Order: sequence, then structure tokens, then C-alpha cells
Amino acid sequence: MIEVKNIRKSFGDKVVIDDVSASMKEGKTNLIIGTSGSGKTVLMKIMVGLMEPDSGQVLYEGRDVTQMEVSELKEIRKQIGMLFQGSALFDSKTVEQNVMFPLDMFTNMTRREKRKRADEVLDRVNLEEAHKKYPAEISGGMKKRVALARAIVLNPKYLFCDEPNSGLDPQTSLLIDKLVKEITIEYNITTIINTHDMNTVMESGDHIVYMYQGKKQWEGSNKDIIFSDDKMLNEFIFASEFLAKAKEASMREQQGNAKS
Repeated sequence: MIEVKNIRKSFGDKVVIDDVSASMKEGKTNLIIGTSGSGKTVLMKIMVGLMEPDSGQVLYEGRDVTQMEVSELKEIRKQIGMLFQGSALFDSKTVEQNVMFPLDMFTNMTRREKRKRADEVLDRVNLEEAHKKYPAEISGGMKKRVALARAIVLNPKYLFCDEPNSGLDPQTSLLIDKLVKEITIEYNITTIINTHDMNTVMESGDHIVYMYQGKKQWEGSNKDIIFSDDKMLNEFIFASEFLAKAKEASMREQQGNAKS
């Protein structure tokens, strides 16, 4: 489990994270949601270790990474997989070579072992035929799957996904959501997703932290969201007429079940 306790972060006079405490549930799909400027991206960067908080703690299984020596922190980072918003693939490397990159950096595996492991995770994300292609030769959705394969190639305990559906069409977005969810369950990974995609929220949100103006406004599951009376959360989640009507229908159904 990952916990953040009383995290504060400012840039100059602007407070971006204001005394935030939350927990990311082990083996679950955890979402950090909120509008642009809410602090969700900064909170994720602090959890990953890409940014230091001004104060507070980031605990991995009870160990505070903000107080660790470099060698300890390196061991934690080996357990983290990262799916970047823009995929962050190397244009000059093949799909297979991109996935092998973390193995080159962090293991003493032979070339044959690295290729075997890379091929295993590429097969897992349904890219059996793309191993020798370059990023320029594949679609945006395939690039996301390559990036996901690279993120899990070291068998991480923790998987961070920054806006995994950014730039994808609705059908491909659903495919990526499904794949991340399956991998989280299959490998018992603690997954943290930074998103504003409502399909991801409703389909994958085992545990959700809603950020508003640098503070944690709400915390719960996607099932809890439907019946939340938090005004800020409802305005964010049910901004569209379609989703607002879906909530009303769910509320009426629950009331009907209660009466019967």
C-alpha cells in the first residue's frame, strides 16, 4: 500500500498541494481525479519520486521515501512501473527494444533472457506482430500498449499511469482501461491512475481520490460516486447531461429497490 500523509507543495507563492492525506489500496485500481490545476499531476509526481514535497510523508509499505538514502530509493524505484501520458517511446528503437530498455538498465539478464521477457509482455498486451516495428509505424493505441508492456516488464509492485487515455478514441480508451484493469488483477499490482476520463472513473475506479484546488475533496469508490452528495464532485463527474441522467436513473432504481 502507498500512503501520503499531510503532503504540502508550493511553487513560489502558489500552493499546489495543501495538506493532502490519502491511501492507495494494494492490488486495486486507484484513481486520482480532478480538473486541470487541481494538483493531481503534482501529487502523482511526488508519489513516484519525480518531485519532492515541501513537507509530509510518502509511505511505501510503511517506509517513508522522502527520508530514504539513495540506495534505498533506488530499490523502491525498481518496483515502480510508469506509463507516461505521451508514451515516451524511443523513436530510434524498435517496439521490442523499447520494452527491453528497463531490463538493460536494471538487470543482469542475458540478451536472450531480455528478449524472451520483452516478448512475453508484448504478447500479454496483444502486440504479437509488432515486435520489430518502430513507433512511427504503429498507431496511438498500440504505442500506449507498448508503453504499458515496458511499464510491467520488471514485474513491478506499483504501476503509475499518467492520463493513459489521452489522445485516444473512445473505443481504444476502453481497450486500454480494460487491459490496465486486467493486468492489475492478474499480477496483483497497486495501480495509480491520474485521469479525467469519466469512462475510466466509472469502469475502473476501485478507489478514487478527488482533488479540488490542491486539497483532497472526496475519497471513495466508483460505486460511492453515484450516491455522493458532494457538490464539487457532482459538478465534476456529472457535468454532461448524459451522465447526470444516468445518476438520476441509478438513484430512482435504488429508491425503488428500497421500497420493494
